[in-house]
Amino acid sequence: MSGDLWKYCTDEQCKNFLLSMKLTGNIRLSDEKCLALLYGLSNHAEDHYTLRKIPKRTGGFRILHEPDPLLKYIQRQILRRVLSQLPVSECARAYVSGISLRENALPHVGKEKILKLDIHDFFGNISYIQVYQHAFPEALFPPSVRTLLTNLCCLDSTLPQGAPTSPCISNLVMKPFDDYMRDWCRKRQISYTRYCDDMTFSGSFDTHETIHKVSSFLLRLGFELNGKKTFICTRSRRQEVTGLIVNDHVQTSREYRRELRKEWHYIRKYGIKEHLKHIRFEGTPDEYLSGFSGRVAHVLASNPDDTFFLEIKNEFPALRNSLQ
Repeated sequence: MSGDLWKYCTDEQCKNFLLSMKLTGNIRLSDEKCLALLYGLSNHAEDHYTLRKIPKRTGGFRILHEPDPLLKYIQRQILRRVLSQLPVSECARAYVSGISLRENALPHVGKEKILKLDIHDFFGNISYIQVYQHAFPEALFPPSVRTLLTNLCCLDSTLPQGAPTSPCISNLVMKPFDDYMRDWCRKRQISYTRYCDDMTFSGSFDTHETIHKVSSFLLRLGFELNGKKTFICTRSRRQEVTGLIVNDHVQTSREYRRELRKEWHYIRKYGIKEHLKHIRFEGTPDEYLSGFSGRVAHVLASNPDDTFFLEIKNEFPALRNSLQ
């Protein structure tokens, strides 16, 4: 449907369209109260967020704006019933069902050169109007519904990092960029993928030309590159893409695997509780093992046939049971 056709819809028809989306999910309300809830949240979304600071491994903090349970529930309905139905670029590898870090790294295996670029303050620079235009396109939604949905997904006219809708919206906003860069790169036999704000280009190509093309397009969209996170890796050096080594095949780094092997050795030799005392871990054994299990899964995601880490995975249930 063309966006122009919505001008013939009455207010009542737009409200019925909104109700048909069932954005209140399993919350049982009359149509009147359902609309009141959605409009109320839309008009006062800023009252439903809590600011959280998450420490970064590299120092400093990541700022998250976490919606309260009610707004988060509505946003999850928007994600499931609306946003997840819209297509994203094949180059977008983050926040896409069935796509892992391994799939992001595979196109860059064994390439002569890898260029890694980072978008500065990615979520914070996605504007209200970009969400309005790309997440809720005029061909699919009447203007009043587009406005309400955009209000429900934005905070202070930007995309909040912490809302369940934001990752998917970021891919929708970046789709024109991703598709353009895909076509531009294919003509030059360059492989391109984007994992959230991390862009990777690989092959044999003019680095300066590629950086200039990316930077120019991003500026048109209101983004800029983070110059401190621009890296060029040749075959003679370790080539790493989103934490995975890709010189010859996809795998986690040798240091990463060595550290996990060492931790596992101490766990088996001294027991989990003594090990945690030694490393002065402040959480519970179960919290530690959850994190450790995640790191083992990360290794196996890149190399499912690693027998050593498969053995660790198989021994985990017995170790957890011993804590109970």
